[in-house]
Amino acid sequence: MDAKEAHMIIATKDVDASADLYLLIDFLNRNLKDKDVIFGLSKSQEVGKFTVTIYRTF
Repeated sequence: MDAKEAHMIIATKDVDASADLYLLIDFLNRNLKDKDVIFGLSKSQEVGKFTVTIYRTF
């Protein structure tokens, strides 16, 4: 990441764990990177859930 690049959280959503969830996030990042949007995936504090975060890059 460039030192000048910043991220702003647009939205977050907790979703059920899925074996293919990381494939969806990768697909979105590869196809929407030119739209200044990044998708993140992290384990939620809730058991069996993940948090999907959408970031706007500047």
